[in-house]
Amino acid sequence: MSLATTVTLLVGLSAGAVFAQTASEPQIQSAPQAETVQPAQPSPQTPAAPDAPVVQPNQPSMPAQERPAAVAPAQPQNNEAAPAERAQSSVAPALTPEGAAPTNEVSTPVEPVGVDPASAEHRADIPHNLSPWGMFMAADWVVKGVMIGLAFASLVTWTVWVAKSVELAGARVRAGATLKVIRKAKTLNEATEAVEKKGGPAALMLRMATHEMQLSDAVVEHIDGGGIKERVSSALSRIETHAGRRMSRGTGVLATIGSTAPFVGLFGTVWGIMNSFISISESQTTNLAVVAPGIAEALLATAIGLVAAIPAVVIYNVFARSITGYRHLLADAAAGVERLVSRDLDFRRIPPGSTSKPAVSLVGR
Repeated sequence: MSLATTVTLLVGLSAGAVFAQTASEPQIQSAPQAETVQPAQPSPQTPAAPDAPVVQPNQPSMPAQERPAAVAPAQPQNNEAAPAERAQSSVAPALTPEGAAPTNEVSTPVEPVGVDPASAEHRADIPHNLSPWGMFMAADWVVKGVMIGLAFASLVTWTVWVAKSVELAGARVRAGATLKVIRKAKTLNEATEAVEKKGGPAALMLRMATHEMQLSDAVVEHIDGGGIKERVSSALSRIETHAGRRMSRGTGVLATIGSTAPFVGLFGTVWGIMNSFISISESQTTNLAVVAPGIAEALLATAIGLVAAIPAVVIYNVFARSITGYRHLLADAAAGVERLVSRDLDFRRIPPGSTSKPAVSLVGR
């Protein structure tokens, strides 16, 4: 290759390098952050250089940064996209604080993490109304049946209390009034006439004793009065027993309710707690919000059982004492009737026209 050809090639390369440097100056000024320089790509129009290097002693060597081969030709596609990227990169740091991640312009709704759909659905079924009525409506059908039965037992308890209180109060008043008449009377006929329009077991005792005396009136003067007293005492005893049994009617229900209601409520509690454990195993959670309603429903059955049992036991004990006192009144009335019968028998043994007064004379002496 001749010297003229070499000189022409060098001049062309120098002109191309100057043109490429002039075209790439805005890019280098606007993007100072680029530190690496891409290797030069050979131009398809430029012929390949010879394998052997050409040494020119008269020309000074160019610095590395000014060599034409060190600058890559600009690509149109990258130049068009680069300003937008540089603008975005230059604006983004000004909007976000240092060390903070850039946020998107469109905010997306935050979804809860780690929520089990089955547990969420189960929590939705939990009754929010934990009042006694709300727990009753949310309880199992077995627990509901137990609660209804205990509520009915409590209703029976209070009904018996009202009915027996009225009955016992009236019976005590009638027995007390008849007992006063018996104590004031001197003869059996006088006492019977005083209670002719009254009712009750005590008045019935007077009528029964009078009737027995009338049946034995024909033989009373020829036999001892022991047989008549025995027959009258037997009749009075039966009347007293029948009256006490009638007054005790209904108290057996109170005893049954008082002794069985707690156990019935306990059955409902056991059933409800068993269902609570089953729901825990199905939901696979031990959250108190899931367990508490079922246990509360179960304990409500025990509470209703105690509400039914405690008043029943108290009312039964009150009635037992009251009925015992009523029987004592009847026993006093029966004893008074027997005294009147014995007195009448003694008076009948006195012969007609006799002036002797055995009982009074003996006491007076």
